[in-house]
Amino acid sequence: MNRSLVALFAIAAGSFATAVTLAASKEDVARSPIYGVTIPEGYRHWEMIAPAHETPPLDELRVVLGNDVAIKAYRNGTLPFPDGSVLVKLAWKHVPSKEFAPAYVPGAATTVQVMVKDSKKYAASGGWGFGRFIDGKPADLAQHQSCLACHQAKVVNHDLVFTRYAP
Repeated sequence: MNRSLVALFAIAAGSFATAVTLAASKEDVARSPIYGVTIPEGYRHWEMIAPAHETPPLDELRVVLGNDVAIKAYRNGTLPFPDGSVLVKLAWKHVPSKEFAPAYVPGAATTVQVMVKDSKKYAASGGWGFGRFIDGKPADLAQHQSCLACHQAKVVNHDLVFTRYAP
């Protein structure tokens, strides 16, 4: 067989294997029940929208990050948020700082929570898809069933989003 043809088959086989691996890895991504939301790649490099301190029983420190679409909407005061907005909330138990006694710092991570705005895909849930992840795995169905009701009950006049932009 011609060496060029052998090389072409080798390249094609390698490309096919790569494509199959990429397809499998996309299928293997942890998705939230109900909404199919995933933890977005690179979210730790997004801008901060605001921090929060949750009192008991949660006792957590939290920070909400946003992708470029969400940040632009916050800065411009755009409501409802445009499609493509993604918010990620990181939460940790808070612990006393070893270096500075009056301060609390993040301890053990508790959850990563994600909201994705897609008014067509999530029309039945106010345009938002929800995901709550513990150690990178989606929380159970019951926790996801509570997301929409809580947001509807408490933040209907802010497009179902609790977090306000920190000054």
